[in-house]
Amino acid sequence: MNTVKPSSPGVSLRMSRQARRDTAPEVAVRKLLHASGYRYRLNVRVPDMPRRTVDIVFSKAKVAVFLDGCFWHGCPLHATSPKSNAEWWREKLDKNMARDTETTEHMRNLGWTVLRFWEHETPAEIADQVAAAVTAGAPSGTPWP
Repeated sequence: MNTVKPSSPGVSLRMSRQARRDTAPEVAVRKLLHASGYRYRLNVRVPDMPRRTVDIVFSKAKVAVFLDGCFWHGCPLHATSPKSNAEWWREKLDKNMARDTETTEHMRNLGWTVLRFWEHETPAEIADQVAAAVTAGAPSGTPWP
């Protein structure tokens, strides 16, 4: 159980206001996919896992796309460790990464293709990889995009 508290109410408030959806990287990728004719659903709940959502979902092709923030999800290139209240942050960020792994495994066990990208990756490259996965996962006879 997390017994350490945030360093201050101000920090807690500021961090709680961070965008959880419709971030700039998400919007950029979605615009590219939509312009290419792909249609998708947004912020879909993960089956049998409360309080977890997939950023972009292609239901027919069973492709789930997550665009993860470098700080919140532990990017190996850009993750930082706050010095103030370090124990609380380490615990918080470790839980986020464990939850990501658990969610990915759960979705894959349900037969989904799970794609995870970092916020710093190029939107065009992400869109290309997503389009390839959607096309490969499309049921036969279903036109894609």
